[in-house]
Amino acid sequence: MFERFTKDARAVVRGAVDHCAEAGGRTVGAEHLLLALLDREASRASFALAALGLADRKDAVRTALEETRRRAGLSRAETEALAGLGIDVSEIVSRVEEAHGVGAMAGDGRTGDGRAGARRSGRPGFGREAKGVLEQSLRMALARRERHIGDEHLLLAMTVRPGPTAEVLADHGVTHASLTRVLGGGGEAKAS
Repeated sequence: MFERFTKDARAVVRGAVDHCAEAGGRTVGAEHLLLALLDREASRASFALAALGLADRKDAVRTALEETRRRAGLSRAETEALAGLGIDVSEIVSRVEEAHGVGAMAGDGRTGDGRAGARRSGRPGFGREAKGVLEQSLRMALARRERHIGDEHLLLAMTVRPGPTAEVLADHGVTHASLTRVLGGGGEAKAS
């Protein structure tokens, strides 16, 4: 599959690994792919994000991703479901961070004071969510009858896979429908 990736898509994958490693994480997640996409310039995805008004709000997206990370990656729907059971995720996060430091629930290999904790050697591996985005990007390219997988396909894939990354994008006006309008038609591919 990686032989179909354009240089922009490969740069996003490398950038995601770098973001994960810089954060002291062990596993590349969909949020790292999104952070790497936000770093890109002069690519199809960066132009689409700019057209949707996200170019001026990248810091807000980064902040929203950080808040999601602090909640141990729980989506808003998961947080609301837990609230329905009488579990206040915000209160849990506050108590854990009070005892162990900000970001203690992030599960990224850092200690409560923000220092990198014990990590295995080598580069971070790809987690289930990131692998799902990569696989979905292939489906998006095929549905659009395109032979390559570009960074725009990675972005499209993030919008159809349920979870915190799609929520953050949608909260900032980037949905599958809005991206499809900006990027042009093509076939539809739903999350698997």
